[in-house]
Amino acid sequence: MAPPGDTADRDAEDTTWQRLDKWLWCARLAKARATCTEAVVRGGFRVNRQPTEKPHARLRPGDVLTFPWQREVKVWRVLALAPRRGPPEEARALYEDMSASPGA
Repeated sequence: MAPPGDTADRDAEDTTWQRLDKWLWCARLAKARATCTEAVVRGGFRVNRQPTEKPHARLRPGDVLTFPWQREVKVWRVLALAPRRGPPEEARALYEDMSASPGA
C-alpha cells in the first residue's frame, strides 16, 4: 500500500475524482482558484445534498452540486472531470446546469 501523499494518490485525483475547488476553477466559476476555495469555505455548497465547507471534497462524475452564486442557487450535475482549465466551451462540457430557469 502506498503511503499517504504518494504520487499514486495524486495521479488518481485526475482519473477517478477531483478536488471541489479545482473542479470549480476548471469549470470557470471564478477567474482564480483561490476565489473558488474561499466560496466553498464560506459555506452553502452541497455535494449530493451533503453540506461541505471543504475545498478538498472529492468530486466525481454524476455528483450534483448545489450552491449560491451571484444571487441565484445553482444546481450542476458533474458530467466530467477537468484535465485542465480550458476555454469556456470546454468548461461548459464539464457540467449540466439543472438550475430552475427564471419564469419556470
